[in-house]
Amino acid sequence: MIKLGLIGYPVSHSLSPKIQNAALKACGLEGDYSLFPIASNDMQGLKDLLDRVRSGEVTGFNVTIPHKQNVIPFLDELTSAVKSIGAVNAIYSREGTLIGDNTDAPGFLSDLKRFLATETHTSPSGWRRGSRRDSNALVLGAGGSARAVVYALAQDGWNVTIAARRIEQAKQLSNSFTNYKLRTAESISNIELSDVVLIVNTTPIGMTPNIDQSPLPEDTVLSKNTCIYDLVYNPRDTKLVRDARAQGLSATTGLGMLIEQAALGFELWTGQKPPREAMHASVDHFPITNY
Repeated sequence: MIKLGLIGYPVSHSLSPKIQNAALKACGLEGDYSLFPIASNDMQGLKDLLDRVRSGEVTGFNVTIPHKQNVIPFLDELTSAVKSIGAVNAIYSREGTLIGDNTDAPGFLSDLKRFLATETHTSPSGWRRGSRRDSNALVLGAGGSARAVVYALAQDGWNVTIAARRIEQAKQLSNSFTNYKLRTAESISNIELSDVVLIVNTTPIGMTPNIDQSPLPEDTVLSKNTCIYDLVYNPRDTKLVRDARAQGLSATTGLGMLIEQAALGFELWTGQKPPREAMHASVDHFPITNY
């Protein structure tokens, strides 16, 4: 029997059990996906859970805040993505070796490509959706989610600018990716938005219950060729997304990324590719009111 779960704190409102249990059912696999709340300072509890994966009692775990970095000292091996990003969100075992991986970056990039593939217009610089080389992306925020997004975009050939309220945090993030030329900005006003074809919000601004907040200033006017990707998926349509669509722009929330990173984790644990349709259907009518 396959035993999976999510480590974090708090985790009571996570959608992962619905998504992953739907994947197990769709693939005809016997098992379950449960929640494992571990307080931020409970390192022994964290170690004990990971030992259950190493022993084979548990097939694998997802990891969320506040343990994406806390788990690293207890792992035997890290993927190249984890070494670059500095965070783990999926754990599995291979012959007793405990491996930490990160499916946030490829999950984001996969859903971003799906989103951009639905668009057909061309930017002033000649960039077409589906061809990202030398295209300008603006990432809002410099926290843990931003690390995965910046890594994914830089690897895919985007010119990335990181804008954060704490400029030192943005610079630290930029400097951690020495293989790429990244730029930083202290505020949106310092950026020529007409040259930006993609804005990704990695901050929690606009998340329930603060649904009337946006990471962009109220009077921000964007280029007609700009696309918006908001990692926040609660509420279904954030203020950032609503405002962008009101300007006639293409915009989406991060629910697709949530599904993609979950599907990639499921494949690591089971060796099977779950049907995305079943995973989406599991939360299509679920009233998202909190993470």
